[in-house]
Amino acid sequence: MRVKSLIVLPLSAVLCLLLLFASMMSAASDAKLPRAMAWTAYNLGTTGYNQAVGISKMLRNKHRVTLRIIPGKNDVSRMLPLMVGRVQFSANGVATYFAQEGTFQFASRRWGPVPVRLVMMSVGLSNQAVAVAANSGITDLSQLRGKRIPWVHGAPSINVSIEAMLACGNVGWDEVERIEFPGYNAMWNGIIDGHVDTAYATTVSGPTRKLEASPRGIRWLSVPHEDEGCWQRLLGVAPYFSRNTATRGAAISETNPHEGATYPYPLLMTLAAQSDELVYNLTEVLHLGYDDYKSADPGSIGWSMARQRFDWVVPFHAGAVRYFEKIGVWNEAFAANNERLLERQQVLQDAWQELANLLIEDDTEFTEIWMKLRALRLESKGFDPVWR
Repeated sequence: MRVKSLIVLPLSAVLCLLLLFASMMSAASDAKLPRAMAWTAYNLGTTGYNQAVGISKMLRNKHRVTLRIIPGKNDVSRMLPLMVGRVQFSANGVATYFAQEGTFQFASRRWGPVPVRLVMMSVGLSNQAVAVAANSGITDLSQLRGKRIPWVHGAPSINVSIEAMLACGNVGWDEVERIEFPGYNAMWNGIIDGHVDTAYATTVSGPTRKLEASPRGIRWLSVPHEDEGCWQRLLGVAPYFSRNTATRGAAISETNPHEGATYPYPLLMTLAAQSDELVYNLTEVLHLGYDDYKSADPGSIGWSMARQRFDWVVPFHAGAVRYFEKIGVWNEAFAANNERLLERQQVLQDAWQELANLLIEDDTEFTEIWMKLRALRLESKGFDPVWR
């Protein structure tokens, strides 16, 4: 009878393999993530969507978690699945702030202020900025007075940001020719075709490369960091911006940086009612797994713990805060800011409930009264309403 030979491993090697297996099992069990999750994100092909895909690959490879990413073409389509429980999180944009405030598309009877919470965010090496054609002769935001400025239907995140940039140059909407566009890509086609003098985008956005490659070329207008008057006016319109020097983008590099402004994009957000344990564990996984997805997209580098902005305009979820405290990156100043933001949200919730008790049938009148009541109640508690 023929006997098959056996491969006998040394005891030390067996112990090492067992320890390795135990370690892997421990790491997987410690994560305590559901086997399947769903997020909403920006449209296919956007940097926000690509970053979410990179994270999903890390979750699948490291934690055997299947992440379904649902692209949304606008702010409402990204927020609604979260509100009705179809997804647990959203890789969203600055509309998270608008939702918290109950403004713009969230000022309607159907919405109102939303108790949103942050998990983590991506603050990359790009800026959010206004571009002009390189051969336009425009070199400063103040020179946009009298120019053709885009206004995109259903996109307050674009329109408010453009207004803030104009304010930096001490220019208002009443001093420019407003050109309306049905969408983001149409706006960029407009500047490429010469129908408008500016366009707004993240400096790494795909359409910006088309203008860069065109005979007109591209120039990003700077937001001078030392110009306090510019920044006071800009933040008065859009307090979600912060100073940033971009080294990535169309016609931008480390040797040709852009002095400007940015805000987190995308930012991973959820609702206040989301499980503390789930948020804690997801935050831990995003932090410890960073090296596995940081190269998924040029903007993915922004998920580094060192690039988080813990004093932004939307509060962090209690589960995320608990993890930040554990690793020693959370301090008293961040905690005070977070608490103040939670107080602001409570004022907004109370004001919304106050309005809901009134019998107002007309939707337009309802929104107008809400905006006035919102501003009144925020000011009474020492908060800047920003929009009225």
